[in-house]
Amino acid sequence: MQIQTIHTAGFTMDCCRFGSGGRTLAILPGLSVQRVLGAAAGIEAAYAPLAEDFTLYVLERRNELPPVYPVGDMARDTAAVLRALGLERVSLFGASQGGMIAMEIALRDPFLVDRMILGSTAACVTAEQFRLFEGWIGLAQAGDAQALDLSFGEAVYPRAVFEQFRDYFIAAAKDVTAEDLTRFVTLAEGLRGFDIRERLGEIRCPTLVLGSRDDRVLGGAASERLAAGICGAELFLYED
Repeated sequence: MQIQTIHTAGFTMDCCRFGSGGRTLAILPGLSVQRVLGAAAGIEAAYAPLAEDFTLYVLERRNELPPVYPVGDMARDTAAVLRALGLERVSLFGASQGGMIAMEIALRDPFLVDRMILGSTAACVTAEQFRLFEGWIGLAQAGDAQALDLSFGEAVYPRAVFEQFRDYFIAAAKDVTAEDLTRFVTLAEGLRGFDIRERLGEIRCPTLVLGSRDDRVLGGAASERLAAGICGAELFLYED
């Protein structure tokens, strides 16, 4: 695995690369309390079955966050890094906020995206849905990393998984820094007002939508609406 910092004209972004296949898969993670590349070895292990067919990239958000950073700007910066890496016609897998970024890239720079997988994401974040994020933002601003990790884990993971790993979330919170919390607030605020429902029909790349009927963050119906709005999209919903 190679972890590297990509330099562009106005910012830097960290990413990791692994695999040796002739096709390219770029993974855009969802919102997280800490940077995902801290678990790069685990990511590589999880995607090992694809490593012979694909060269895989996992991209963080940019390092130098502006005070206000909406999803559209995240997509612009991520696309710039993909091009700085010399990539074109990539397969994109975006989870949650990463899925929103992936859709924005497909809309803004369609020749960059060959096909797309969207996991547990949505075409909009309503005011009602954003209340959950506001709660997390409040915990981060209060510096309560443990409460944030527990609330985040309980919402994002299946109940049985969360209960099994509750002690892990408590332990992980001890490593959360003030910088992590500030960064989390900026990225979470970037979801406020996100809405591309009227533009879904403009996405033309082959798309697979993955979701869970029990999604407690954005709701299982969000995946169904995505698949209905994107021309020719396939849908698979997990149970439990």
